[in-house]
Order: sequence, then structure tokens, then C-alpha cells
Amino acid sequence: MDRIYKNFYRQFYLKTGGFIPTKPLNQNLFPGDYFQIKNGEIVLLGNLYRNSIVNPQDVDLSGTIPQNSANWSFSDGISKPYSGRGHGQAPIDGQFEFSRQILAFANPGSFIFKAEQPESVKINNWNEIQQSLIIKLTQSIYSFRELYVVTESATANSTTLAIAGESSAELELASDTENFGLADLFGHSNTKTIQSKDIDYYHHETKRKPAYFKAKKLIVQEEKISYFISDFISRNNHSFEWTNELFNSHFDNTVEFNSERILQNAQDYLLDMMQSNELNPNTALLYFKWANASLDDIEKLFEGYGN
Repeated sequence: MDRIYKNFYRQFYLKTGGFIPTKPLNQNLFPGDYFQIKNGEIVLLGNLYRNSIVNPQDVDLSGTIPQNSANWSFSDGISKPYSGRGHGQAPIDGQFEFSRQILAFANPGSFIFKAEQPESVKINNWNEIQQSLIIKLTQSIYSFRELYVVTESATANSTTLAIAGESSAELELASDTENFGLADLFGHSNTKTIQSKDIDYYHHETKRKPAYFKAKKLIVQEEKISYFISDFISRNNHSFEWTNELFNSHFDNTVEFNSERILQNAQDYLLDMMQSNELNPNTALLYFKWANASLDDIEKLFEGYGN
């Protein structure tokens, strides 16, 4: 799965109010699942409930929550150069008519997606358990420094997705529906693919797989990051004097700090450079908090694939 899928993931997040498709696309994620992103894929590590990280008396999951169907059917770079009737010849019944439609995809990564009756299930009491999870997941049970926890999973009666691999890709569809010209054939249960050209991905799913999710991610508190950056620059401002004294050389040891670059990697730097026992169950909440998974995390799913 390469960069041509990135457009779909970004648009999905924006259109559905923050849901993200799993990666790979056939993966299932349930509320309470926790994972990391490695080499552009979601690596599932466990579940809060199955692994008894959340006490049984604290389990509070919602019933099914209907989603707005209008937000779960969308496309990008799609045109319909033909919709009409086609003719075929059956061995016994003779000539017959069918509805026929052609979908044209303008660019690599152009796509069309349709979901029928989407709904979700979520963790109801996240606010009540989030602090205890930080302590358990970073200190008392595990020592995670990077982690995502699924807080809501979504599914649908059926989903259909087509993504173009090249410019000018095409998908030709057919159906025995009589309502041609008024109905969009894509995503219907009785629609068949006559032929496709340069379509990289096409799948019609009729099982309710929880393949879309919202998640919280562990991040370092902003106050700790700000202090770390200031302290780091302050302690290294006069390193050239130490270099001259120790090495007694003619090295050019002018130090230029890129604050923006330090900020981008501050979470890793901060956690790696803490003194022994500085981070413990009593201080974990001073260092960590939860944030919503966002477009930044979709970028992480496609690191190394270009724009």
C-alpha cells in the first residue's frame, strides 16, 4: 500500500468527523485495542479489556451509535462519462437489457467510497479511566512511550471502495436494476464489475467489519517539552569552550541550534534523556497526556511514501 492511498485516508478523516481506516484495510480494530505504528502499518499489541488493564467493574461501552450516512459516501477526482442501458444475449432468454455505468478516475489516488448504514461503538467513560491508563501503560504494567488506544470503532452493513492506480483509470459497472439514470450503481449489492482499467484497489465488503476507528495517543505534556528545550539549549550554549579545553584542537566548534527541529523530536529526546527514576508511577501524569489521533498520524502511516 503506497502513497496513492493517502488521499483516501485524509479525506476519510475529514469527511467522517475523525474516523481513520485501518492499515492494512482488511484489519479489524475494536474499542480498547492498543497499537503502535511501525513501518507505515498498524501493529496491534493487545486490548485493555481482554488483557485486564481495565477492571471489569470499569468497563463501560456504548450501544451502537448511528452515523450520518451522508458523511460516509464520498469521492475525489471522479466523473461519470456514461450512464445508460446496455444489451446482452442470454442462451435461453435471448436479448436482455441492463443498467451500465462508467466511472472515470482523474488521477492516481482518485477514489470513490460508499458505506450503507454506518454505526459505531465507543468507550463511554474514557475521561474516568484515562489517567489510570497512563500510569498502567507507561509504568506499573507496561513501559510504553508511544501508544494509541482505540476509543471508537465503526462499521457498516456494506462498504465499497475503489482507488485508481494511474491517471485516466476506469471502472465499468453493470446491474439489472430498472432505475437506470436515477440510481448510482456503485456500491449496490447487485452491481457487477464488467471491466476495470488501472484500478489499484477495488473491494465490496458485506460483513460488518470494524475497519474504521478513532483513537487517543500518548503525548508528552507541553510544559515538559518547553522546559526541556530551554534547558537543553541553555546547557549547550557554551559547549565550544568545553570542546576547546578537552580536545586542544583547531576544530570549528560553533554550535547552531535548530529550535524547530528540536521541537519536532522533543518527545523522543525528552524521554530518552530523563534521569533514572525521574519518571515513575507518581510522576507519570506530569509527563504524559492523551490527544486525539489526527491527520499527523495519517502522515505517519505514509512516512516514506512521498506526498
